[in-house]
This record gives sequence, C-alpha cells and structure tokens, in this order.
Amino acid sequence: MSTNSSPPVVHLPKDEELVLKVIPMPADTNGNGDIFGGWVMAQVDLAGSVLPARYTQGRMATVAVNEFVFKQPVRVGDILSFFSKVTRIGRTSITVQVEVYAERFRTQGQYVKVTQASLTYVAIDDNGQPREIPKP
Repeated sequence: MSTNSSPPVVHLPKDEELVLKVIPMPADTNGNGDIFGGWVMAQVDLAGSVLPARYTQGRMATVAVNEFVFKQPVRVGDILSFFSKVTRIGRTSITVQVEVYAERFRTQGQYVKVTQASLTYVAIDDNGQPREIPKP
C-alpha cells in the first residue's frame, strides 16, 4: 500500500475540445486559502457554454447543473484547462460535459483532474422563452 497521498497524474482528453484556460489569483481564494468553489463553478459555466453557442446561434441560458464534482482543490497559480464535449442535443437544449485539469505551479506539464461537471443549456428567444435549436 502506498503512503503517497498526491493525486494521480493524468493525460488530457483527446476526445474533448479545449475551450478555456485560466490562472486563478489570490483574490479568488476562500478562507482555507484554496480557490473558492463558486469561482470554479463560474468558470465551468463559461467553458460549458462555448460548444452550445455554435449550435444555438443566438441567446441561451444555463438551465441545469446535472452534476458537479470537485475532485481536488484548486490552488493559486494553477494553470487550469477546461475541456468540453457535447453529450446530448435535444429540440431546445444541449447538454455538455466539462472536465477541468490543473497544471500545478511547480509541476507544469503534469496534469491533475480537479473538477468535472455536466450542464444543460437551453436556446432562448428575445423574450427568454425556449426556442428550437437550428438544424445544421
């Protein structure tokens, strides 16, 4: 049995698209000195909206966070890479999977999966009502 408690180093996904990279700063920390979970959630929502925007061709809104798992803490100076893929396209909604990987400040080039989430976005009209997603 290993006594090493560090998370396993992983490879970045090849079947998902890199949609956002960001470095959290000290102003984004919680009382423990880790990056505030709400800040990570906001970044995931931004990253999650990139691919659906290609399909909706107009306004859309986040309607559900189906899953959100914090696997490892995010630290100041980590380089975060957000990968996304579309998992479902409905008549008015699109669901995406977002995975977040951190390159720790001192071990760049090695990645640790820190967060994964599933979000659903709905295409909306100018009145905020659901509308059909245009067919390609």
